[in-house]
Amino acid sequence: MEHIYYSLHDFMLHSKTITYLIMGVILILLPLYWRFLTGRDEKNRYY
Repeated sequence: MEHIYYSLHDFMLHSKTITYLIMGVILILLPLYWRFLTGRDEKNRYY
């Protein structure tokens, strides 16, 4: 799907919106991924 940009401002607004959406998704998924990685560690047993 092709979008026509009539001005530089329109293009910059579209680019900035996409960038903020990507960064928002990363900020939400990064802590979840970190919990997944650290949650699988086995506890050390001391007998």
